[in-house]
Amino acid sequence: MPFAQLMRTAVLSLACLSSSIAFAQEATIRKNLSERLPNLPKIDEISKTPMNGLYEVRMGSDVMYSDAEGNFLIQGALIDAKQKRNLTEERLEKLSVIPFEQLPLKNAFTQVRGNGKRKLVVFADPNCGYCKRFEKDLQKLDNVTIYHLLYPVLGEDSHTKSKNIWCAKDKAKVWNDWMVNGTSPAAGQCDTAAITANIAFGQMHRITGTPTLFFADGSRVPGAVPVAQVEKMLASIR
Repeated sequence: MPFAQLMRTAVLSLACLSSSIAFAQEATIRKNLSERLPNLPKIDEISKTPMNGLYEVRMGSDVMYSDAEGNFLIQGALIDAKQKRNLTEERLEKLSVIPFEQLPLKNAFTQVRGNGKRKLVVFADPNCGYCKRFEKDLQKLDNVTIYHLLYPVLGEDSHTKSKNIWCAKDKAKVWNDWMVNGTSPAAGQCDTAAITANIAFGQMHRITGTPTLFFADGSRVPGAVPVAQVEKMLASIR
């Protein structure tokens, strides 16, 4: 057998062996953690980290760390001291991404400014003080389409106001009148299944606070960040 073919066979064999060992290691961690910690959420993925002997255990959009045998479980941030990087934070940012086309935009009402080419999605509660402050800042943005998703998480009155806004003929105007000018929305009656769907979507994807923003690249930003940061992110997406 030619030397080159021998080398290819050897490399392939090593790759298969390495894959088998990795699979067995992950199976061991999964089995031991599940047996020893029966209340642990369902483990979705186990993968090696850059640190020797340490494995990432992913449960939904949460991560913890384990040794190779599932004897120890660590919760906290994994820091690459050499490169000065928070590897856990970077990983969580990737896990928080939702592809733009998977966002429930059919349940949104929109405001278009200028040419409307740039896209911004905002999950907001009408009784959220941070949302009101952020909404006033949003008035400064131009050339953007803003998708507002009503996300009432602050109590019964939030549900009532969300219903009244959603049932209004001009949702965007009533929203602005309330959030920017403090004019309460008039009572309205209509099908509010869209609001229920927004809440279910948010719970599934761990949207735990308002406002929560999503950009066209799927990136998520929680909180009422400065409008200059929003502008910077919008400008960076091509």
